[in-house]
Amino acid sequence: MLRLHGLSHESFEKEAEIAAWAQERGHSLGHTDLWNGETPPDPSSFDFLVVMGGPMGIYDEDKHPWLALEKRFLKASIDAGKLVIGVCLGAQLLCDVLGGQVTKNAHREIGWHRVQAGPDAAKSRVFASLPKEYEAFHWHGDTFSIPPGALWTAKSEACAHQAFTACDDRVVGLQFHLETNAASMAELSVNCADEITVDPLKWPYVQSASMMQDRPERLVPLRGLLDGVLDNMARLV
Repeated sequence: MLRLHGLSHESFEKEAEIAAWAQERGHSLGHTDLWNGETPPDPSSFDFLVVMGGPMGIYDEDKHPWLALEKRFLKASIDAGKLVIGVCLGAQLLCDVLGGQVTKNAHREIGWHRVQAGPDAAKSRVFASLPKEYEAFHWHGDTFSIPPGALWTAKSEACAHQAFTACDDRVVGLQFHLETNAASMAELSVNCADEITVDPLKWPYVQSASMMQDRPERLVPLRGLLDGVLDNMARLV
């Protein structure tokens, strides 16, 4: 059994299907709400860290002072050899800690869009078994560079750097949201509604809430992709 621990940056962005994966495989899942003043545990108390998304930027430490603490905690967790997966903001934080850069992306990418294998995907024990192309759910305006020494494992038309692995595949950053389920999609659509601007000329990669939610069958293969990533990471222990 693995001991998972999740970090949340906002009340409406939780582990979603990552929690379901953990329960189905008999793993435990602890939780720290950084946004609510909770302090993360000592890295010795978990095996696998899950760093979730959030609407803030990684450099917004004046508005969210806990970001500085979180970055130190992420570095300590990586240095301790833990498995770490970061989603969206979580991936951007990992990139920063690993020496990369986070900047505004050329496009805001919200909704269902195709992802392709990156140039290093076949070298990664986490990504090599994934399809060469797949559909994923997205919700971001920023992007990360590929950190020094990391593998570039996924890309898309709107955002070149969609995923990376580092530290011999123990650290994974995903710009897209494989953990999405119907409930988490609805939460984002309500709480981040101000980011949905349907204008095909200005924002060609932004979909309306109804467009995102009108084909729930897309969530099934998305969960399969998540299982593949997490199962591959779990085998590294």
